Amino acid sequence: MALDITLPEISENVDEAEIIHFLVKKGDQVDKDQAIVELESEKAAFEVPSPEAGTISELVASEGDTVKVGDVLARLDAGGKAEPEKEEPEEKAKEDEEEKEAEKVEEKEDEAAEEEEKAEKIKEKQASEKKKEAEKAAAEKEEEKAEKEKAKKAEEKKEPEAKKEPSREVKEPTGAAQVPAAPSVRRLAREIGVDITRVQGSGPGGRISMDDVKVHAKQQIQEKPAAPRLELPDFERWGPVHRESMTRVRQITADSTGQAWSAVPHVTQFETADITGVEAFRQRHAKQADKAGGKLTVTAILLKLCAVALQRFPRFNASLDMENKEIIYKNYVHIGVAVDTERGLLVPVIRDVDQKGVIELSAELVDIADKTRNKKIKPDQLEGGNFSISNLGSIGGAHFTPIIYHPQVAILGVGRGRPEPRLIDGEWQERMMLPLALSYDHRIIDGADGARFMTWLKQALEDPMTILMQGGSL
Repeated sequence: MALDITLPEISENVDEAEIIHFLVKKGDQVDKDQAIVELESEKAAFEVPSPEAGTISELVASEGDTVKVGDVLARLDAGGKAEPEKEEPEEKAKEDEEEKEAEKVEEKEDEAAEEEEKAEKIKEKQASEKKKEAEKAAAEKEEEKAEKEKAKKAEEKKEPEAKKEPSREVKEPTGAAQVPAAPSVRRLAREIGVDITRVQGSGPGGRISMDDVKVHAKQQIQEKPAAPRLELPDFERWGPVHRESMTRVRQITADSTGQAWSAVPHVTQFETADITGVEAFRQRHAKQADKAGGKLTVTAILLKLCAVALQRFPRFNASLDMENKEIIYKNYVHIGVAVDTERGLLVPVIRDVDQKGVIELSAELVDIADKTRNKKIKPDQLEGGNFSISNLGSIGGAHFTPIIYHPQVAILGVGRGRPEPRLIDGEWQERMMLPLALSYDHRIIDGADGARFMTWLKQALEDPMTILMQGGSL
């Protein structure tokens, strides 16, 4: 039985993927659920399994192709080996060939007749349209001539010493006089604020009609303001260069961060937290995390603290619906963690962080980071985050301004902790200080809210017992 292996539904709002590598070839025997092909969609790489055991009879798509959900990737001869097609007897083959040739000749004759009939209809339609356009153009010329005569007579009647009232009419843009359009069309364009020199005329010689002006005005309203196009110089003037195509991940990152930066008014709140106590805690419980398959890092601890903070400050755990003028509050806590990979920056999501302990989170963090780097992460594991953490401490650097991942409204940037002198109870002590940067959407979060969130997080890192005394929960 022949089966088509198609691209299954990937995840919400994702309907296509790029074929990275076929794991089988034509004629290969495969088992049920054996991986057939590796694909990449949005920021996730995944594999498509065989629905049944059998033999690969055909690879329909090719590596590098972009395929949509439902497209056929390969064909499978389920339950056995692919059998070669049986040859037909020579006489029957000859008869079939003659019959096919006759059908082709008949089809060509029918097509020629249809084309001829279509051509006649098109000619008649074009002739009718030309006649209508000519009549319309003549009428507009007569109207324009009448307008000029009327204006001339009105000018002659004016007294030389009469005072002119200032015109309230918007002046036409430079070059408008050369645009082919009737006075009534020009007047409409001025009244609704349309630059007539930018309107595409549909009449003879590009003549502009009232409908053309209205269509152009509608397009202006519907079109979103485009980002300014930055021209590049010829870099080869100053030395040799080479070009590389952007990876799919890099293209998506460029688009999403550019849109977020343009559409979301960012504010970044900076703070430095004393994590000397956190470091001691990490050292004491490191072996416990290792036994659970994790690694007790600052990121794992921040995941838990941020989960509590999102519950205490619900606007950070929300999204904006500007179309309906509503704030969408989430009753769950899913946090994304930025992972540096050879393909670019990916942000897998850890779900229900508020319901998990630090040790459990440390193990899940190691697992999801490994899957992300090894292209085993699933598309739905990159979706649904309410808040994100980007920790660059392992690389270096201090404060930075992270960009919000839309439709989230906040992201925490973490720099490298370093020992610094601090005056405590009148004595200088060396303390481990952690730089933090909180970027948030100023449309929903005020500066005071941002300061409260960061102050709470700093206090939770430095003295968690104080948070418990205030009624907090860790």
